Amino acid sequence: MRFAFVKCHGSGNDFPMIDARAIDLPDAAWAGIAQALADRRGPVGGDGLLLLTAGDARHDFGFRMFNSDGSEAETCLNGLRCVARAGFEALGIDHAHVHLKTSVVEVTRDPDLAPGVVTIRELAGPASLDIAQWPMAIGRQQNVQMAIPGLPSARPFTAVSIPNPHLIAFVDAVDEQELVGVGQVCESAPAWLPNRANVSFVETRPGGLFVRTFERGVGLTDSCGSAMAASTFAACLTDRARFDSEITVWNAGGLIKACADPDGMVRLSGNATYEWEGSAEVDLDRALAGELVVTRHFNDEIAAWASVADHAIAAS
Repeated sequence: MRFAFVKCHGSGNDFPMIDARAIDLPDAAWAGIAQALADRRGPVGGDGLLLLTAGDARHDFGFRMFNSDGSEAETCLNGLRCVARAGFEALGIDHAHVHLKTSVVEVTRDPDLAPGVVTIRELAGPASLDIAQWPMAIGRQQNVQMAIPGLPSARPFTAVSIPNPHLIAFVDAVDEQELVGVGQVCESAPAWLPNRANVSFVETRPGGLFVRTFERGVGLTDSCGSAMAASTFAACLTDRARFDSEITVWNAGGLIKACADPDGMVRLSGNATYEWEGSAEVDLDRALAGELVVTRHFNDEIAAWASVADHAIAAS
């Protein structure tokens, strides 16, 4: 089966994105398509698969995201900006309420972060500290700045869902080997954490935060939007940043602007960049991508974002 898609990214988090509003496939098929198209060894590659889905009486359109391992995430805020852009362009609007797997997010077209960088604002949340909902069975209802039994690290973590689960540790300097070690334990779905969790190490910087994430279903990634949102909320909760004040959040792929309020809502503003569009054959039975045809490159957008990313990486 051949699928048309746009290869896009939000803050370096890259995905093939399909307009699936008129495509009726079971979840198992979409999981296989994600494994095929997001496979870094294949012709496309990505951190997962994004779907623009149909709206309903209360929502302008919908959003789904499947990780590269075929699992479905509750949200992906970097990917949501790309889907929001596609929804805006398809419907001729610049503001929408979007239905996600377990929540609703408000999205708006924002002034460009830099010339030529399409920018979307998203309001996500509320963030929750209730780890029983994950579930994370460690004998308490919340985990704020406390070590977690079962992890190969004695660092204090703050557990936040928004709505997907995140473990946030504030560090002087990111140790990727340690981060991967902690992430792999969570990825193994131990009995006390059956649905796994994202893990981030966060450095406090002048004017903001630097976030490095081991993403559930993906692994070590250059960027994770919900991790940046969760980290912003956790930073405010632990007096490393101020509620209702915008900060810059850097990552290995670029940056976003973020602001958290005390009620747990987090506003993110960041890029939704198109790189190229095309189509690929997917063997649904074997979850493999075949012949790729590229029909267009968005060279101006690529160059505009490269300038932003280069400055962000230099600053981080």
